[in-house]
Amino acid sequence: MPPESGNPPLVRQPGRLVSFSDAVFAIAVTLLVLEIQPPRDFGHLLPGLGGLWPSYLAYALSFLLIGQVWVNHHVMFDRVRHVDRAVLFLNTLLLMVIAFLPFSTSLLADALRAGQGLRTAVVGYGCTLWTAAALFNLIWAYLGRAELLEPGLGPFGVRAIRRRFALALLWIGSGTLVGAFVPIAGVAIIAGFLPAYYLPIRGEYGEQDAATDRPG
Repeated sequence: MPPESGNPPLVRQPGRLVSFSDAVFAIAVTLLVLEIQPPRDFGHLLPGLGGLWPSYLAYALSFLLIGQVWVNHHVMFDRVRHVDRAVLFLNTLLLMVIAFLPFSTSLLADALRAGQGLRTAVVGYGCTLWTAAALFNLIWAYLGRAELLEPGLGPFGVRAIRRRFALALLWIGSGTLVGAFVPIAGVAIIAGFLPAYYLPIRGEYGEQDAATDRPG
């Protein structure tokens, strides 16, 4: 006799989501280098290569930022038991923003090289990153409300990761705002965001990890 409750609910494991996301991250960082066009005047190759410094700067910044997003994406989904359609949709929006970043990077590099439109380019670049940060916060908040996180993470880890993701909104938002008035300062603030976000999050491995940081 079939069970009265009917078919069991479909449980989607996060593995395919993470694999697809990794592929998009890989494509995005590959597209970054394709935006750097070699100089055409090979009679003055060295000066021409030196003149590409805005492209090198924008490439390095965006590559490290996408790498940072990739690291924290794993921090988030390493603690997820399973996903539902809402998580798949929100993650798709996040990937859409990441895939847009090579365009924002190219715009920033071209504005640096031309010395014009830099405020607009920095604000556009910052808004792209801020949107990605906002989606991170939205996904994490939904995972917690929908009880899709592993119980072993514990409330300490949930709060620690939430604080780290929330800080990104303030940090990138500040850099974007400053960039609207002093573009180079805005880029510097956004770049300063990199070292902090590559550091591990205390408590991200669960209660046992958090306990090692508590006084005996």
